[in-house]
Amino acid sequence: MSHAVKVLQLFKTLHRTRQQVFKNDARALEAARIKINEEFKNNKNETSPEKIEELMKIGSDVELLLRTSVIQGIHTGHNTLRTWMNLENIILSKLTQEQKMKHRIFSLIGG
Repeated sequence: MSHAVKVLQLFKTLHRTRQQVFKNDARALEAARIKINEEFKNNKNETSPEKIEELMKIGSDVELLLRTSVIQGIHTGHNTLRTWMNLENIILSKLTQEQKMKHRIFSLIGG
């Protein structure tokens, strides 16, 4: 698959994730849309395959962080904040942690 196709795929994935994560927050939706578009626009003339791969890795990492680490909150009164995290985020975060532990165990066994 060409770099152009992979980059477009990542661009679309980031926007879909943005829409899921910030679905009830118009300001965050707009800010994330602007940031994603800005980053891709700033790097649209990149031709180095190594740099493109590096940028795609960063984009993939950002997408994973958005899916697994965003906690949203709303001010509900004086000195109170209601927070929530998508259940899918919690499950993915737990799976990721379990995978990390499994990898560490195998690393210890393997020497």
